[in-house]
Amino acid sequence: MLTQEIAMEIVKQTTNRLNRNINIMDDKGIIIASGNHERIDQLHLGAMEVLKTGKPLIIPENDRHQWVGVLPGINLPINFQNVIIGVIGITGDPTELLEFGELVKMITEMMLHQAFMAEQLEWKQHLKELVFEDLLKEDINQHSIDQRLELIGMKLEPPYQVGVMEMKLNPLNKNELIQMTETVFGSQYALVGFLSVNRIFILTTALSGNNIDKRLDSAIKQLKAKDFVIRIGLGSIVDKESSIVHSFREAETALLLGEATQALSRYTDVETKALLERIDERTKQQFQERILGNLSEKLIETLHQFFLSNLNIGECAKRMFIHRNSLIYRLKKIKEITGYNPQVLHDAITLQLAIWVSQPKRRS
Repeated sequence: MLTQEIAMEIVKQTTNRLNRNINIMDDKGIIIASGNHERIDQLHLGAMEVLKTGKPLIIPENDRHQWVGVLPGINLPINFQNVIIGVIGITGDPTELLEFGELVKMITEMMLHQAFMAEQLEWKQHLKELVFEDLLKEDINQHSIDQRLELIGMKLEPPYQVGVMEMKLNPLNKNELIQMTETVFGSQYALVGFLSVNRIFILTTALSGNNIDKRLDSAIKQLKAKDFVIRIGLGSIVDKESSIVHSFREAETALLLGEATQALSRYTDVETKALLERIDERTKQQFQERILGNLSEKLIETLHQFFLSNLNIGECAKRMFIHRNSLIYRLKKIKEITGYNPQVLHDAITLQLAIWVSQPKRRS
């Protein structure tokens, strides 16, 4: 628990504040951190005495000859979970050090506790990510999953749903982001972890669709308030652990095919696009070139915005910051060039499919 890295950080923090040399010894009495680097790795006899008795040791100037290689000062046991794990020594006149020696000891033990808690969080987070990784495998090792869930203190119960969150800005550190997301969903109802540097999985358990929607809405608002630029793809609700991988794949598809301007894209919203993705590239290319090949990028974008506006001319004109007459002119031009009228449902479907087919190419 008392590593050299932690000990050096404690020495750095306390030495700067007290303007005194600080030594930290491990449970064998070896100096592992010191303001005087030459003393590192030396045996500290005063620390050995503290470890033996469990009591503080005060060494005044006139007694230092009894302790070879030890300077005047005070040496205090470092306690962690009722066990002495090391000794902290402060060099100087004991009469001047006694008043803040206990404070230094308290700060040291607090820093150790914080380091331990951070380590525990990191360990539990790693287990969560391993559980999710196991759930995506073709052959699920249920025993391994159950063991890890028990260590985390969590159970997975149907229904399940997977979301994939993608971030462009990340002002928080990893642990803060995970904790923030888990707080919104409830740590017993969501398994949250990193897929990559800018992607997070959210596996909800034992939550209805309405509950998930409310929590997603809250998460999006809170993250946006923290200046995150995020998009979330959401898969379908499933009842079996073996189907979690399908919900995950759907979430990834929703993120890929959803509108870039929307914070939340559901698989059900892009299912038609997903079906189109199964068509071979040659067929897709022929279709989109036949329908859209003679249209300019400006007219294709007009169609795209018109469909996003649910074929509403007034709404689309506002969205594009153009006069409605200009929009009507463009729609007529599209009909003249393609033979398809964007304002007629049957023709609009053909035009929309052609745009969806062409979108991956246009995005790249």
